[in-house]
Amino acid sequence: MTTYSGTNEFEDATFVKASFRGATLRFSDVSGVTMRSVDVDGLDIDSHDLFFGSLFVNGVDVVPLVDAELNRQFPGRELQKAQTPEGLREGWAAVQSAWQDTVAGTPPNLADAHVEDEWSLAQTLRHLILVTDAWLRGGILRMQQPFHEIGQIFTGAAEMGFDMSIFRVDPPAYEEILAVRAERQRQVTNFLAMATAELLAEERDNPWGGDWHPSVGDCIRVILEEEWAHLRYIRRDLARMP
Repeated sequence: MTTYSGTNEFEDATFVKASFRGATLRFSDVSGVTMRSVDVDGLDIDSHDLFFGSLFVNGVDVVPLVDAELNRQFPGRELQKAQTPEGLREGWAAVQSAWQDTVAGTPPNLADAHVEDEWSLAQTLRHLILVTDAWLRGGILRMQQPFHEIGQIFTGAAEMGFDMSIFRVDPPAYEEILAVRAERQRQVTNFLAMATAELLAEERDNPWGGDWHPSVGDCIRVILEEEWAHLRYIRRDLARMP
């Protein structure tokens, strides 16, 4: 199997009567791709950024349809876009209840199991610790060093110049992950309990840098989006395990 990594040689290319059967694309840019008279049986697309753009299938933008179906499958997910303190509190309670069901219903021996190159449940929970650290402790509370050492950093962070020495090399025990995760969940719950509309409107710096200056409410909504997205990922993968 041939692997193409870090290449742009296919930009603006045209493929005619070519076979991509069984091919896998990861961390790749396929925006603006046009496909005509193609066989897409079994085509599986998973994009965290799907809801920030459009995806046309036979002339129909299916993004709103996918969003509505995910809201049906995950009650409370629609509140990830809430603009009020009450809505964000309700949305946080909904996603934490869904996560509690998933963690409690997963046998501990599957905590480190994973499908192909996807994160395991343990790694996913460690990433959500990182998400809370970045957007609540760093973004909102402006702590100088907000990260716990067991956080799971995203792919490509080292190439972006992020200080990887913050994080522990050896994987932590599952019990430690659950304890830190519960503590970070309490921090979000406690913050939202006292959040006001005025506080949510305050501007903050993006904890990952860049020109976007999110509001406090935006930071909370990023946390909610990450919580729902990774819940969907891990439930998808757990369902595929024997």
